Amino acid sequence: MADLSNHRRKLILIGNGMAGINTLEQILKLTNSFDIAVYGEEPYPNYNRIQLSYVLEGSKRIDEIILNDRNWYEDNGIELHTGTKVVRIDPDAKKIFTSEGDCADYDALIIATGSKPFVLPVPGATQQGVVGFRDIADCHAMIEASKRVKRAAVIGGGLLGLEAAKGLVQLGMETTVVHLMDKLMERQLDQAAAGMLKAELERQGIRFLMKAKTTEVLGDGEATGLRFEDGTELEAQLVVMAAGIVPNVELARASGIEVGRGIVVDDFMRTSAPDVYAVGECCEHRGIAYGLVAPLFEQGAVLAKHLAGAETAPYAGSSVSTKLKISGVDVFSAGEYEEEPGHRVLRRQDDWLGLYKKVLLRGNQIVGAVLYGDVTDAPQLAKLIREGAEMTDELYGRLFGSGQECAGGASKGAAAVLSMKDDEIVCGCNGVTKGDIVRVIQVDGLTTVDEIKVRTGATRSCGGCKPLVEQLLQVVLGDGYRERTAPKKGICGCTTHDSEEIVAAIREKRLTSVREVMAVMGWSEPEGCSKCRPALNYYLGMIWPTEHEDERDSRFVNERLHANIQKDGTFSVIPRMYGGVTSPEQLRRIAEVAEKYNVKMVKVTGGQRIDLLGVEKKDLPAIWEDLDLPSGYGYAKALRTVKTCVGARFCRFGTQDSIAMGIRLEKKFERLWMPAKFKMAVNGCPRNCAESGTKDLGIVGNDGGWEIFVGGNGGIKTTVAASLCKVKTDEELMDVCGAFIQYYRETGHYAERTSEWLERVGIDNVRDAVLHKPEVRKLLLDRVELALAEGKDPWREAFSDESLRRDYYQSVEADAR
Repeated sequence: MADLSNHRRKLILIGNGMAGINTLEQILKLTNSFDIAVYGEEPYPNYNRIQLSYVLEGSKRIDEIILNDRNWYEDNGIELHTGTKVVRIDPDAKKIFTSEGDCADYDALIIATGSKPFVLPVPGATQQGVVGFRDIADCHAMIEASKRVKRAAVIGGGLLGLEAAKGLVQLGMETTVVHLMDKLMERQLDQAAAGMLKAELERQGIRFLMKAKTTEVLGDGEATGLRFEDGTELEAQLVVMAAGIVPNVELARASGIEVGRGIVVDDFMRTSAPDVYAVGECCEHRGIAYGLVAPLFEQGAVLAKHLAGAETAPYAGSSVSTKLKISGVDVFSAGEYEEEPGHRVLRRQDDWLGLYKKVLLRGNQIVGAVLYGDVTDAPQLAKLIREGAEMTDELYGRLFGSGQECAGGASKGAAAVLSMKDDEIVCGCNGVTKGDIVRVIQVDGLTTVDEIKVRTGATRSCGGCKPLVEQLLQVVLGDGYRERTAPKKGICGCTTHDSEEIVAAIREKRLTSVREVMAVMGWSEPEGCSKCRPALNYYLGMIWPTEHEDERDSRFVNERLHANIQKDGTFSVIPRMYGGVTSPEQLRRIAEVAEKYNVKMVKVTGGQRIDLLGVEKKDLPAIWEDLDLPSGYGYAKALRTVKTCVGARFCRFGTQDSIAMGIRLEKKFERLWMPAKFKMAVNGCPRNCAESGTKDLGIVGNDGGWEIFVGGNGGIKTTVAASLCKVKTDEELMDVCGAFIQYYRETGHYAERTSEWLERVGIDNVRDAVLHKPEVRKLLLDRVELALAEGKDPWREAFSDESLRRDYYQSVEADAR
């Protein structure tokens, strides 16, 4: 590493996106000679724009796509200015000026302002309801629109447009993609692959209007639809412009820096102004402005070495390839993709399996490829095209094989990674080579993709390289792959500690908060993630019921809002019905609420309750207040329901009062948080009408008392419950159930159902703790009673008084934002 001077220079980065921050990450690895300041227009730290579609569809929260949180900037001594727009650069004085009137000096300046959506120059394009799809604000605008309107149009059938359309369909909107051309992704796919993609996306609910030229956005201040060149119209109250992007060059142009299509840069990313550089989608290199992640990171690597005084080859441009993954649809394209005179075409298509592979040759030279359905060969083909490799019989056999080999497979993947050189790129987004990954597996002992992601960055951005990383793991670890790469249940790649180690540390070190656990135990990601935070919150509450304050931010959205989010973005509300018993008064209240809030469907659930489906997020607080019924916790890792038959009260076969016992059990244990969802059932006789044999805790009445079954599961992996014991009295039944539940709470891994837990710990160990060792059973009962006494019902808390009701309303609004 070499520094250019003996004093620390002031480096300013304008733009807080992926290209700019990746450049800073590379600089920090090479030198500490800069005082760095970052200016970003958005109010967020650096986040992964590639995953905005997940935020739009609701499968990820904003905090889950943050790449570098605020602690990262602080830890690296970087001065961060979010929500701040730089409006002018003075290259002569080496100063920048913000919209607030502030200014700052620099020794070196990087412009990484990215791109902005191309807005069709048609009448009505500036109305309310017309948005782009480039940042979090655009996501929020679309999510808010989906609550008010039902029809959306996405202009553009490329990568961005298809991702936006899928997200809007997930939000419950009737969505039409309007595309000027006759096929989707016309710059990346041939007719066959584009046709297969369109057919699959139509099956997923997206509508298409092809060869349609938009001439006007209809409306009077608010968009109401689109008009096309042929005079036809399409109704749409939300219009998403996704027809392309343009480099964001306004700042450079206003500052007298040379601009073409983008900010013009040389092979070391230098602009026309001294000590001013540009990187990413905002710049133009040798007449090309790149819009994909991998080239931007290649530019950043060259710029970082140049600024650090390290030896580097000049940036000579990038060979680009494209990947798309939407709901299981895998597409890859690189180089030339349309057949022309002079091409030799190697092709295989299987419409039944949904597989397509085409490789184009000029003479014997590989010049392009298109894959659909199976993209196992994508890294290898990208390399072959980049190098201008020749097709050989051996290579043809490896790529096309015969029979089942065309669908991929472990041996084929192994052959691909074995043929790679150590300096070949595996993760194009983050510049991670095969050698980098092999090194952390062999030297550092990493055994999972998540661990490799944390250490190297591979799979961190688009995730397209994950199959190749998995293949590398398999090849390097050999026979030990399956055993050594088994993920630890309940904990993610933020830590190497398993559940037992975490629980032990919480007890021994008396850790009492999620942040304290992560700090003391050396989390690699200081903020944790959506997998480990809820797990830690559960373990802390289970171990310290009287000391730990439940951390709401560490709960899933369903638990925060007391309702289950559905695929269309609405929610499901389930009032509790103890033992499946209701009343005319309760039914009237439910019916009135369903009518008042236009509930889409009222359904009887499998757990003998009533589910109100299709509730808007904004209506959740009011619905719960109008119902004035406790939540059935249909969303929680807790006791969901106790299913009962009519039992001895009414049934001529009943031998025990199953309804009374079911209500007693439900009221007793409803407030306890568990490692996973927990279901119970009580039968009044062995005829099993309440299906006790497939419940986490099932109880069957007989003439002599009760038989208790545990570890059943009626879900994806159906498991028949095991017989635990027989008891004679109701009190003994309550004690055994309480001890069993507490033993599961204390020894279960987070998110581990009782069926998996029982298989792991063994029924004999459960019997020892719950039945055969009275002293252990008493301790378990004492601890479950303590948890019940101290346990707070978050649903009841939310509505217990006016101030808490206001808090809940505000939390719903915050989640909506």
